[in-house]
Amino acid sequence: MIDHEADVLIEHEIDATTVRIYQLRVTHPTDHTAELAERAGLTTDEVRRAERLLSRLGLLQPTPGGGWVAINPENAAENLLAPLEGDILRQRVAMAATRERLHALSGDYLEARSMRSAKSSIEAVEGIENIRAVIDDLARTCVRSLDALVPGGGQSEAALAAAAPLDMDLLKRGVLIRSLFQHGARRHRPTARHVERITAAGAMVRTTGVLASRMQIYDDEVVVLPLDPGRSGAGVALVRDPAVVDYASQFFQLSWDEALDFEGRGDQPTATPEKAPIGQERDVLLMMAAGLSNDEIAERLGVSQRSVSRVVASLMARLNATNRFQAGVEAAAQGWLTT
Repeated sequence: MIDHEADVLIEHEIDATTVRIYQLRVTHPTDHTAELAERAGLTTDEVRRAERLLSRLGLLQPTPGGGWVAINPENAAENLLAPLEGDILRQRVAMAATRERLHALSGDYLEARSMRSAKSSIEAVEGIENIRAVIDDLARTCVRSLDALVPGGGQSEAALAAAAPLDMDLLKRGVLIRSLFQHGARRHRPTARHVERITAAGAMVRTTGVLASRMQIYDDEVVVLPLDPGRSGAGVALVRDPAVVDYASQFFQLSWDEALDFEGRGDQPTATPEKAPIGQERDVLLMMAAGLSNDEIAERLGVSQRSVSRVVASLMARLNATNRFQAGVEAAAQGWLTT
């Protein structure tokens, strides 16, 4: 009986010895193993190994007299592969049926999705898996534009891995992507590599000093905001109210217009002691005046605490201040907080 295991086809090659035994079995079907070994100049063990392999491949079949009869290779292939081809055919039929049943739900899905949108202009989605499913759905149905605020400086490897395929698919479909990172992202190599890849595919990326919260705007129709800006994985709000979407779009455009390109071109020169601070120095000064600690400022800017400490020290030296309160008073007196 033929062994139909697939590993016969993969793990064994028919070497010259096996071919020689097969030929001799075609010409001398009644020879015993010893006689065939003598004809071939091989040991009986070598002949038996070749015969076992030929048998597994269906090229030899036993005779009632205890010998072997050689089988036409085409017939052997048909006998060996027929069960495998049958399995493949059954799997294809099952796949086609499953695909058909799932596709039949498309109309129900689109109807339910439109009802969900019409029922409420604000929808809360909680749980990381549900959030990913919603973002994936929005990305797949996006046709014109995606504007995104990405706070926190360098992004985590997991976040970049999740974003990359969605961004590349959108760009391949001709969707305009504009992403606004914080300046600290420039010095984060994984984020910089991600930006290099998507900009090469057509995305537009800029950076700015401070971003209060993550935000995504799809097709100027849906805004995605975190329910808790401090824990973006806790949940998101999907906002479809036209007034809110319009406000979010204007806010993004204002932030975009004031931002720099990702490589930093367009940076203003460092402020002189006589002039009000600009760029990151101004961001730090405003947050100092608001009472934020260096750690809090670093977190909001997406930079290291050491970088913030250097800027704070420079500002206090320029203001000739010995403490943060005095620095705030002097900055206000010089008009630096309102410039």
